[in-house]
Amino acid sequence: KIVILRHGLMFSQPITTRAVEPISVFGKQPWVWPVQRVHTNPATGVRQAHQEEDIALHHYQIPHHFFTMAQQVLGQLQEELVHYKGTPVSVMELSHRSKDFGNIIDATEKVVRELLGVPDNYRVLLMHGGGTGQFAAVPLNLMSRTGKADYIVTGSWSSKAAQEAAKYGTVNCVLPKSVEFQSVPDVPEGVPLVCDVSSNYFTRPIDVSKFGLLYGGAQKNIGCAGVTLVIVREDLITNPLPVCPTVLDYTVMAKNKSLYNTPPTFPIHVMGEVLAWVKKEGGVKEMERRSVEKSRMIYSIVDESNGFYSSVVTPSSRSRVNVVFRVGEDGGNEELETKFVDQATQCGLLSLKGHRSVGGIRASLYNAITVDDVHRLAEFMKKFLQENKV
Repeated sequence: KIVILRHGLMFSQPITTRAVEPISVFGKQPWVWPVQRVHTNPATGVRQAHQEEDIALHHYQIPHHFFTMAQQVLGQLQEELVHYKGTPVSVMELSHRSKDFGNIIDATEKVVRELLGVPDNYRVLLMHGGGTGQFAAVPLNLMSRTGKADYIVTGSWSSKAAQEAAKYGTVNCVLPKSVEFQSVPDVPEGVPLVCDVSSNYFTRPIDVSKFGLLYGGAQKNIGCAGVTLVIVREDLITNPLPVCPTVLDYTVMAKNKSLYNTPPTFPIHVMGEVLAWVKKEGGVKEMERRSVEKSRMIYSIVDESNGFYSSVVTPSSRSRVNVVFRVGEDGGNEELETKFVDQATQCGLLSLKGHRSVGGIRASLYNAITVDDVHRLAEFMKKFLQENKV
């Protein structure tokens, strides 16, 4: 069998709240962004960029469930949109068969291996399709072993993964009482453990050797939408089901070093730059330290509010990355929560409204969200409590 975890090691929420999809939050002070205009010299045909002005931007609007990017990385990417490392072309115009892009994809794999300590007998694949694509890719590639798999279902996304897998074999669903595993679950010898770590990639150390396969979409913590990071043990890259599409076939992707077809070149470059920033900042251990500090800051306010703020997630199962809570006693007051969101928006704290299916408040404390960012949210929560408690 294959045991599948949906965020099983690092992140999950109870079935009543797992449908909550994370949103980054937080306002930052205005910062100066140099605006460049690009034009083509009619005499030479060469594109040229020149800086015309500086404008102050309030960098705090983060789209639904997308990650926040460090300002240093954004600045670097802006420069390379016009000229990539001294070349006359944009990074987005590089051929995926070019030497320059070969350097990009090699550097990205290298930093992935360095930060997570990926063993030599694992392959790093950069694929299309997001986490949802892997809902199909995992059973299509692994179910040929036995024709069945156990799925640890902790909410809506793991339920979708199990439903997708049921198209290709027998699925046994397990509903755990605890939904965030603080250690890697034990599985029988020879049973590969698979984990979706989309929200938690590179937020803490992971012992990759305990897993058969890890996967996650980049748009949570390690890049922009468009690329999926798969880390899979070599002995599992064998015989996919005959119906497996080529673009989801691990054997094909591994043999061609993720270059069987045109890969998402720019998202791969963004991932490499983001992970280089993580390394520069101190690596995943430093990201974990910050994650603990940031999440404790918010959870302590929730726990010490005498019921004004509440969380349906038991402390032992809480996520460090995705913080969900209700505002108002007796499990939340929708009118008060609307007021909370509106006033937060006026303070530059955006996109705090919970998912429409469950309501409440949600915030995602991704790596690039700073301690100061979270402190601003914490201070707002304290002020709102004082002004609205009964």
